[in-house]
Amino acid sequence: MHRIKKAFLHLLVGILSFGILITSCKGPDTTSGIILDEYGPVAEAVVRVQTTENYTISDSEGHFSLSGLASGEAITVTAWKSGYYIAGAQDVVPGISDVEIHLEAHTDSDNPAYEWLPSQYHPGQGEDQGCAECHSNANSELSFTLPVDEWLQDAHSQAAINPRFVSMYSGTDMHGNQSPLTLYGSSRDYGRFPLGPDPDQPYFGPGYKLDFPDTAGNCAACHTPAASVNDPYSVDPTTVNDVPAEGVPCDFCHKVWGVRLDSTSGLPRPNMPGVLSYEFRRPPDGHQFFAGPFDDVAPGEDTYSPLQQQSQFCAPCHFGVFWDTLIYNSFGEWLESPYSDPKTGQTCQDCHMRPIDVTRFALPEAGGQARDPSSIFSHRMPGAADEEILQNAVTMNVDTHRKDDKVIVEVELINDQTGHHIPTDSPLRHLILLVEVIDENGEKLQQLEGPLVPDWGGVGEYADGYFAGAPGTAYAKILMELWTEISPSGAYWNPTRIVSDNRIPAMGSDTTTYIFKTSEVSETSEVSVTLLFRRAFIELMDQKSWDVPDIVMKAENVRLP
Repeated sequence: MHRIKKAFLHLLVGILSFGILITSCKGPDTTSGIILDEYGPVAEAVVRVQTTENYTISDSEGHFSLSGLASGEAITVTAWKSGYYIAGAQDVVPGISDVEIHLEAHTDSDNPAYEWLPSQYHPGQGEDQGCAECHSNANSELSFTLPVDEWLQDAHSQAAINPRFVSMYSGTDMHGNQSPLTLYGSSRDYGRFPLGPDPDQPYFGPGYKLDFPDTAGNCAACHTPAASVNDPYSVDPTTVNDVPAEGVPCDFCHKVWGVRLDSTSGLPRPNMPGVLSYEFRRPPDGHQFFAGPFDDVAPGEDTYSPLQQQSQFCAPCHFGVFWDTLIYNSFGEWLESPYSDPKTGQTCQDCHMRPIDVTRFALPEAGGQARDPSSIFSHRMPGAADEEILQNAVTMNVDTHRKDDKVIVEVELINDQTGHHIPTDSPLRHLILLVEVIDENGEKLQQLEGPLVPDWGGVGEYADGYFAGAPGTAYAKILMELWTEISPSGAYWNPTRIVSDNRIPAMGSDTTTYIFKTSEVSETSEVSVTLLFRRAFIELMDQKSWDVPDIVMKAENVRLP
């Protein structure tokens, strides 16, 4: 009996051992291994077949197993965990079970002495040649653009040299003519205060350096961030050169590691624009550091950052409170809208960095891997200068009919395509809605009721874009300077207050009604409704000699019998 029990136990152990052998020997479509760092196994690392959605997570002892692989087809397996560079094992043949991937921790501090890499082609070796060496198609035969090519078409690459910004900062027009320095009065109760422009002196519009000639301000914190990151209040953005003159360079964005937000509001803190609200990971000498939206970019000193695909990444330069007045608020408007719902909403990147049906973000000879086009995001980042994005921003519904001797026009604007107010960001931007009714002889019908375009729509010839007093309305945030009472003002470096704000919020709408008297000599009428985007108030554009044509966002013509 004893011998029978012993034999049974040997059989059972054999069966169990055989089972263990079966489970430890991976099939030809499976690869396994371990993730290690200098201290031993690494748990909870993301282990991925490079450029695919096939991934797993390492267990508590660092082990991983990837299945569903093509037999005999060599792959690259990558691994990443927060705090580490991405690492990888190349030429892995499915079926093996001894893959080892070693992770290296990246810096957890910022190096102020780091020298920014140029975005464009630059003399030098390796990375010093600039991001374009690997991420531009200018000297390649690829049929599509790469990130640097797109960035060069984007306003971020022009932030330092944008002529409107430079002329507003310097107080000049486009020809270099400068307005006189601001004069000041004095009050026993209030002390020193600015005076308005002298009407007897040539005037070429406002300028920061006219009001504060002895300071640099914090404009550089967004417009030339690579220059101002170490000293945000001491950089004159019109004097920078080299990499900082590239505006918002590639290297700057890919060194961002965090955004400092108020835990209560979810917004940047007041008067903390740009670099003042960013956290960086500039590497120590002898190392690099690039944060991006992929967790499988290896080999190299790259790491994954989820922030790169979150709206919070954009917040520091698209939110700004100055002198207690909310000036820029694209991020805040998004945050208050349904678009910020993580389950059903959209991020800034979803609209402004949409995939453009390319398969690589680097040249093949530089290691650029073919990827799913939906995972590669455009770096052109279209905005207020882009006709297509503006023309798809809102819906316009026009209802027209006759009643007795009147023509009634009702116009509804719905902000159903945009995740923030329309218009947004700079308070200089505004929309002008124009409504005309013309009889068969080409004569405009007289308006009896309804809103009119305000005076800041331009007093002058209608045909030249001066629409003040015409049937229609306008949408804008209107600021007034506290001391000079200039309004609308674009000099928001001075204390201002918001006089009015009738912009249309995300998912909001506005309806206006216009009544015209029918012509006695005509039985037919042509109704014309046009929605224009104007980059700045026309008086300011005249002062600065800015030649920025209006963009037609919507237009509709209706013929009434």
